[in-house]
Amino acid sequence: MNIRPVQFFTIILTALALVPVGAHLLELPNKLPLDEPSYMVVQSIYRGWALLGVILIAATAANAGAAILVRRQTMPMGFAAAAAVLLAVTLVVFATWTFPANQVTNNWTIVTKSWQSLRFQWEYSHAANAILTFLALCSTTASSLCWSHGAP
Repeated sequence: MNIRPVQFFTIILTALALVPVGAHLLELPNKLPLDEPSYMVVQSIYRGWALLGVILIAATAANAGAAILVRRQTMPMGFAAAAAVLLAVTLVVFATWTFPANQVTNNWTIVTKSWQSLRFQWEYSHAANAILTFLALCSTTASSLCWSHGAP
């Protein structure tokens, strides 16, 4: 099997997984000072973004698959496996902090007394996931760069 197309799609999927969380990270400084009505309006732009989770799951699976395909080369396998683990950790972060905030606020359509703490929980979990996903992109790219066609 030719590993290069797999590596290409693994990098692309991981980069695409970075787009939404990267957007969250970049908007963080502008969203934190917003008052409650303004924050709730801004949050409405994310309706439908849950579908982007498919890309994250595909990127995680692609990196795990790449690790298996290059298992005979320690460095590429380690980097690909690290990318898969980092992406899997983003799912744990989402399930632990982001999703519960979404549930309590009905996806930010209702205001609760704890909206400010939930906002911080939601925003910082996305920021953490942006960092983790960026590290996964670096790892999957490193895996592709250090893979050698002639190596065992």
